[in-house]
Amino acid sequence: MSGVDLAYLVAGVTLVLALIVPTLVQRVAISSPIVLLAIGLLLGLSPITDGMPLDMREHRAVIEHVTELAVLMALMGVGLAIDRPLRLRDAASLRTWSPTWRLLAIAMPLSVLGVAALGLVGGLSLPLAVLLGAALSPTDPVLASDVQVGGPDVEAGGDVPAEDAGPDEGGGHEERSEVRFALTSEAGLNDGLAFPFVYAALVLAAEGSGMSRLAEWVGFHLVLRVLVGVAVGVLVGFLLGKLYFRRKSELTRIAERGAPLLALAALLTSYGAAEVLQGYGFLAVFACAMTLRAAERNHPHHRNMHDMIARLELLLTLLALLYLGIALGHGLLGELTWWGAAIGLALVFVIRPLAGWVALSAWPRPAAEPGGLTRAERGAVAFFGVRGIGSIFYLAYAVGVLQTTVEAWLWATVAFTIVLSVVVHGVLATPVMRRIEAQEEARR
Repeated sequence: MSGVDLAYLVAGVTLVLALIVPTLVQRVAISSPIVLLAIGLLLGLSPITDGMPLDMREHRAVIEHVTELAVLMALMGVGLAIDRPLRLRDAASLRTWSPTWRLLAIAMPLSVLGVAALGLVGGLSLPLAVLLGAALSPTDPVLASDVQVGGPDVEAGGDVPAEDAGPDEGGGHEERSEVRFALTSEAGLNDGLAFPFVYAALVLAAEGSGMSRLAEWVGFHLVLRVLVGVAVGVLVGFLLGKLYFRRKSELTRIAERGAPLLALAALLTSYGAAEVLQGYGFLAVFACAMTLRAAERNHPHHRNMHDMIARLELLLTLLALLYLGIALGHGLLGELTWWGAAIGLALVFVIRPLAGWVALSAWPRPAAEPGGLTRAERGAVAFFGVRGIGSIFYLAYAVGVLQTTVEAWLWATVAFTIVLSVVVHGVLATPVMRRIEAQEEARR
């Protein structure tokens, strides 16, 4: 059996699983990613997958682009799903996003520093330690659906009955949960904001004086590229929103016939334009989705666009998880050391929870106000920093530039951390969120 034949087989299995797995796990405290990893692992241990191309170093470019597309789909879906408006010139609106800003400005850098410090202690060079911290720093919009908001809640959006909704459809009412909102908005933004830390590793590895490299990183990678990414996303979302929601226009009638495709067009346009202009495309896609949603917040077509993106995201996620599980069965963790495992355990159980708690506990807003969290809610947000597909993308992207003799160890450490996060957070998500949301309802 050839590798191409096996690829078709895995693609077919993925499509079947995309249809049945979400329904099968709805009523049990276990997430779809856990099931997919387990199935992939079983396939990997069987002889049927012996001919598959599973060496992540050899097929790094393919892995990079598949995971890149999965994250892009997730970012578009998250941006369309968030009901809470963000008005940059409105202080009250900015305050409702207070947990998000804290997680991005405090928890994320602390997570990078914590993992990088452990990497240095374990013998990594400074650039590779920073790279490991950067790759593991973003929370994942792809795998964190169990603790995030559902689809957009639109006043005219009764077109999708609850019983017919897909795994990520409907459920916009869940945004009343401050925990879900904080985790969703954080995941939407920090996947793009991990890029400056990745480039910090690349700049550290480059030749040149320390001051010139610092100036390049701060001025170009940290400031300019972030601003360009956000600006391009807002502009593309604004223009497409005007085009799509314009009244009494033939263009609008044409657009409505292809409503779901607008989301894919917006994704590709914003990402491509931002990357061409040297901005961060991930940020552009999220900003574009948020701006497109704001163009006419309660239009029912937002639901249609989100549903299409959610299905594509699900397909790519399942494919990536199956591949990861199969690779685990073929010895992906063979290069894992006790120190690599310790880094993964420390990130999931100590570094992220502690960094998140510090970020959310500094000058907290009253729990009764939008953007305010109780002590229990702060603990939940701090703990559920799911790691996943984004970490694979960043590692694949960076090791294509950095030549290193410990690449296999990096892959093993990142893979172990993802599996640990998927299992721990996947098992705990349902019971913890039920308890938190019951407390929120009682408070109302």
